[in-house]
Amino acid sequence: MAFIKKLGSDIVKSTKKHSIADALGKGAAQIRGAWNPNHRHDEPDEIEVDNIREALAESHRFRSFAPERPNNTVKWFIDGHDYFYAVSELIDSARENIFIQDWWLSPELYLRRPAADFEEWRLDRLLRRKAEQGVKIYVIVYKEVTQTLKLSSRHTKNALSELHPNVSVLRHPDHIGAEDSVQIWSHHEKVLVVDNHRACIGGLDMCFGRWDTQNHPVADCHPTDFTRTLFPGQDYNNGRVMDFQQVDNFASNEVSILETGRMPWHDVHMSIVGDAVMDIVQHFTERWNEIKKRKYRHDEKYDWLALPRFIEEMYRPEVLNLALHRPHHEGLGEKAQKFKNRWHDMEDRIDHRGAQARRERQAREDQQRGFDEDGPDPYATTPGTCNVQVLRSVSDWSHGQLIEHSIQNAYIQMINEANHFIYIENQFFISNASADRGPVKNRIANALVKRILDAATNGRKFKVIVVIPEVPGFSGDIKQEDGIRIIMAAQWRTINRGGDSIYEQIRKAGFEPLDYIRFYHLRAYDRINAPAGFINQMEINTGVTFYEAQVAQARMWIGDDMFWHQDMVKIKKPSAFSGVDDENLGMTEKKTVAEVESVNFPKSTALAEGIVRRFESGAPRSDMMVSDSISHHMLQDTTRLEDEAWMGSEQEERDCLVTELLYIHTKLMIVDDRRVIMGSANINDRSQKGDGDSEIALVVEDTDMIEISMDGNRYMAGRFAATLRRKLFREHLGLIPPQNCVTGKEPVTSFMRAPPIPAEDEMHLREDWLVSDPLSDEFEKLWRNTARINTAMFTEIFRTLPNDSVRNWDQYKKFIPNVRTGHVANADLTLREIKEKLGRIKGALVEAPLNFLIEQKELVENKDWQGLNPSLPIYI
Repeated sequence: MAFIKKLGSDIVKSTKKHSIADALGKGAAQIRGAWNPNHRHDEPDEIEVDNIREALAESHRFRSFAPERPNNTVKWFIDGHDYFYAVSELIDSARENIFIQDWWLSPELYLRRPAADFEEWRLDRLLRRKAEQGVKIYVIVYKEVTQTLKLSSRHTKNALSELHPNVSVLRHPDHIGAEDSVQIWSHHEKVLVVDNHRACIGGLDMCFGRWDTQNHPVADCHPTDFTRTLFPGQDYNNGRVMDFQQVDNFASNEVSILETGRMPWHDVHMSIVGDAVMDIVQHFTERWNEIKKRKYRHDEKYDWLALPRFIEEMYRPEVLNLALHRPHHEGLGEKAQKFKNRWHDMEDRIDHRGAQARRERQAREDQQRGFDEDGPDPYATTPGTCNVQVLRSVSDWSHGQLIEHSIQNAYIQMINEANHFIYIENQFFISNASADRGPVKNRIANALVKRILDAATNGRKFKVIVVIPEVPGFSGDIKQEDGIRIIMAAQWRTINRGGDSIYEQIRKAGFEPLDYIRFYHLRAYDRINAPAGFINQMEINTGVTFYEAQVAQARMWIGDDMFWHQDMVKIKKPSAFSGVDDENLGMTEKKTVAEVESVNFPKSTALAEGIVRRFESGAPRSDMMVSDSISHHMLQDTTRLEDEAWMGSEQEERDCLVTELLYIHTKLMIVDDRRVIMGSANINDRSQKGDGDSEIALVVEDTDMIEISMDGNRYMAGRFAATLRRKLFREHLGLIPPQNCVTGKEPVTSFMRAPPIPAEDEMHLREDWLVSDPLSDEFEKLWRNTARINTAMFTEIFRTLPNDSVRNWDQYKKFIPNVRTGHVANADLTLREIKEKLGRIKGALVEAPLNFLIEQKELVENKDWQGLNPSLPIYI
């Protein structure tokens, strides 16, 4: 009855957007799907296809659809600054086809910064150029539940589809009125493939909020030169304060950059050149055809896709038969859009005399389409050194096939096979440590417990380091918001509470868990260059408010070639916690704001430019000596924080110092400095179980071995894994130089270039040697001391939460500072003392306060997790 009641509600909603007949048709489809959820796997031919797939998976490691493939070139990227620059090069090199698969895609994302210097490198403008050159572009984006997420995938589809006929966009899944209505799960992959030759896999969606430098600035205010802005419009975001609002209005921002710090973003991604790219192509092609079959079967505007030509060298015939879901589409091979296989040019080998003629013909065609034939060959490469296997989480709803959870299989097997050390970075850490109780089913935590107890029982040194966000990246207060509270409770039950956690099981076995596994977070600080007196004087001198100039700069980013539908921007300036009303704890979009400033959008770029220049000219004095961000002092900067100039009073500088958690969005595990798993999958059931969110990942093992020290002994490590871990550790410990993205002055480093261009070797650096042996006493002392000092400084200055001294809700309410979120909370410290303590912070590493709210039994009691929330599967 509950289903029928909900269906009736869905039909009523549908009639508001469609005709009654259409709505009833959608309702009938939903009934058919609910009546027979196995309708794609119950006919004889469908069962045969499923059996073929299962046999193939059984023959592959981790039961993946794809085998391990040798001789790939793989390059890692840390944070969005480097990765998105490489993406701009990759897309610009495309000559035939581009595949993009994202949870969220923002067409207006600037791939190179500052935006004022690189207007042509906005994603939609770059894609239009490629489409005009004849490149076919295929995009799959997750169709969100609009009541809970503000991704505006409809805007994404419309904006991209209107660029050029060569751009095709599919949204999936439907949530009501279809045989396959999906309410909870999402398409979560982040995939880019260019010309079936190079591909990218990792944690970074091409969307707002992801681009960041390794400085991880919290501020981006440039009152005398708006062209220095690094985070234009919606890109300046703090998900802990306010979720994205109306992202189709991409140039505007409702967050006050004068008072609210942004939430920095840490992530990793990788790019690959080699045979394994074909497995990524297969994954995309299967997904595209499955969505077309369900939603656009008879719409010729959307192509069917075939696997690249001459792929027989790499795949068995039965795999080719699966590519287009035959026999569902008998004869489809002649209709499907085909693209070249750059890896196995059988045609050239069969017909040597015709090969040169074909290459010359292709060169002429490329020149006519505007490609630079004098530049480097985008397909030139030599065999790489990495063994790569593509993994995924897919099922019937997402991919039209039986459940595959090869990502979870890989995590568990790699943990079981670890000999010395495991490093994990992930957005979440929700898993079943006991393997036989509770609603969480993935057993990654249980594998960690077993591996640690094996090492402890045998007296072997073994370490695990896990880095996760301080708080889930949702707006709201920990006490009031169900999603935040449930996720944190689930992580505590995984780590150290509830009776069956990792720490509790290790202690029951007679060992100290802290000797084997520890958890950490990341946090950053900055100074907003917005002294109130200075800004006020500029406004008086010009008659233009700062927010009017900010909105005018946004209008300039839009340009005059786009239709714009927004007349006004409302900028919200939240107030501090009063200490009285529990409902208003913290600073969120749900809290009553102290003030809303409404600003009109200028009608043209010329008018907008005049407003910005007028405001900039109103400065009573130059502030060129004032840093617009001071986050670089967390890294190896040559200057001192105490020497930073300031153009306002001491109180104004104090008011402009801010902190925020550095949000970890990474999905990464490194084992023994030899094996890496990286992709889109979080450590939770949504990502790991296979029939939840759809995911993709790569396991990379480099055969290029380098000699290092492991626990003081000679050890051979894989170059890819070891260099990635060492660079991540150096960033978190502040042992890298600042990455200053300055207007017109930034050098393009090897870390920003697309493969096969290799990254610079930094293993000779002293700082790299400090983190080279993850089991050495010297490294452990450096890591722990840095985290301890950083934690103490942030706590003393800002009273950051979570905090180990806060063990229940009463203490929580008393601990929350009566200041705006992220601002200085300790009134007893002088400005000089604050700056001295900030100067002691090195890197962003802080300790995980695992005793936070530990006295609140309702968060950890009940083995079945009853009483927290009926929508628990959404969060775990």
